[in-house]
Amino acid sequence: MYKDYLSVIDKKKQEIFRVSDEIWNHAETSFREYQSSGILAEALNAEGFVVETCLADIPTAFKATFGTGHPAIGILAEFDALDGLNQEAGEVNPKKIPGPDVGHGCGHNLFAGGSFAAALALKEYILKTGKGSVTLFGCPAEENGGGKVFLSRAGVFSGIDSIVSWHPEKMYMVRTRRSLANVMVVYHFDGIAAHAGGSPQKGRSALDAVELMNVGCNYLREHMDTTSRIHYAVIDSGGTAPNVVQAHAEVKYMIRAIDNDAVRALKARVDKVAQGAAMMTETSVSSRITAAYSNLITIPTLQETAYSAMKDTEFPMASEKELEFGEALRKTMNLSEADLSGPVYAERLLSPAPPKDHGGSTDTADVSWNCPTVQMHIGTWCIGTPGHSWQAVSQGKSTYAKKAMLYAGKSVAGTAIRLMEDPNLIKMAWKELREQTGRGYVCPLPEELRPEIPRE
Repeated sequence: MYKDYLSVIDKKKQEIFRVSDEIWNHAETSFREYQSSGILAEALNAEGFVVETCLADIPTAFKATFGTGHPAIGILAEFDALDGLNQEAGEVNPKKIPGPDVGHGCGHNLFAGGSFAAALALKEYILKTGKGSVTLFGCPAEENGGGKVFLSRAGVFSGIDSIVSWHPEKMYMVRTRRSLANVMVVYHFDGIAAHAGGSPQKGRSALDAVELMNVGCNYLREHMDTTSRIHYAVIDSGGTAPNVVQAHAEVKYMIRAIDNDAVRALKARVDKVAQGAAMMTETSVSSRITAAYSNLITIPTLQETAYSAMKDTEFPMASEKELEFGEALRKTMNLSEADLSGPVYAERLLSPAPPKDHGGSTDTADVSWNCPTVQMHIGTWCIGTPGHSWQAVSQGKSTYAKKAMLYAGKSVAGTAIRLMEDPNLIKMAWKELREQTGRGYVCPLPEELRPEIPRE
C-alpha cells in the first residue's frame, strides 16, 4: 500500500538529483548557506509547500509545510558544507576545483535531497488520504554552528508530533546510539606585555596561562567519568614575536558529558583549572560560551517503526561501474588488506544495535528533547569512507549515492506514513519521551547568546 505513495520519488528523481547536485555545486559553510537553502526552499515552493523563511532570525533557516492539522510530521534537512574540503566529484585522487575551499564532506547535499524526496511522497499521501501535514525544516549550521539548538530555543518544532530524519553514512541501520551533551567555551587570558629578554620580570604571560590550563585539564582527564570528553584548540597565541611577553591568548574548549547536568558540572571543574592557571601566572581570565548541545534522546517505538520501513524499501545494489569506482577510492583510505577484501558498499540492512553512548554530539539532540525523533543511517558512501574527508566529497554526486539517497527518502516517508496511519505509535513515542526527559527541555544556551551569522 505504501509503495503507491512512495512511487512519486522515482517519478521525480531527476528533480531530486538536481536539488542535491545544485547544493553540492554551491557548497557553503555554517550560516552562509544562502544559495543552498534557497535551492531547497524554491523546489518545495514549486511543489506547493508553504514556505516560511528566516526562522529564529536566522536568514538560512526555513520550514516548508504541506497539509494542515495532525498528525503533524516533521522532516529535517541540512545543507551546510565544510571548510578545507574543495574536491572534484567522481575522482579517485585529491583534485581541487576552482572556487572556495569548501566541500560537502558530510553529505548534506544528499541529506537535503533525500529529505526533499520524502516530503514529496508525504505530499502524495496527504493529497490521497486528506490526513495531517508534513513540515520539512531547513536546518543550517549543523557543522560547528548548532543551528537546531537556536531553532529549538525559539520553539520552531512545537506542534510537531514526531520528527523523522536520516544522515549519510557507510551502513544501513536505524540509529540507536545516544550522543553526548556538550558545551564550547572560549577562555581569554589577559596579561602584561614586556620585553622578554630586557625586562621579563615586568611581563605576565597570557600564553603561559593557556599552556598551564591545558596541562591542568590533561590531569583532570584522569579524574572524570569515562564517558566524558575534553578537547581544546589554541585559537590565539598572542602574537608571533617570541621576544614579547604575550599580553593576551585564547583557547577554545569543547566539554562533553552524558547529559546537560553532567556537562555543567564538568565545565565548573574546567573553569577552576582556568582560574588556577590565571592565579599561577598573575593574569586574568574571562570566558564565553559559543555553543552548547543537549544529549540525544532515542525513542524505541520510533526505531522499530523506522526499521520496519527500511526493511520494506527495496535495497540499493551497486553496478559494476559503481563497484569499480568504490574499489579505486577505497585504496586511498589507508584500509587494511582484510578491509579491502570485504564488500565495497553495504549489502544489507543491519538490525538495530543495542543502545550505547557515543563520543560525539549533534544538534539534532535538542530537537529530540522537543518532540519524539528518530534517525536512520543510510549508506551513501563506500565502506571505510571517513566522514569530513575529500573522499566523501568525491562521492557526493555519484550514481550509487543517489540510489541510496532515494532509498533514504522512501524510508523516511515510509516511517512517517506508518505513524500517520497509526496515531497510537505517536502516543507511545510521546510517553517514552516524557519518561526520559522528566522536567522537559531546558535549552543549554545562555539566553543572551545569538548565532554567529557572518556579515557578507
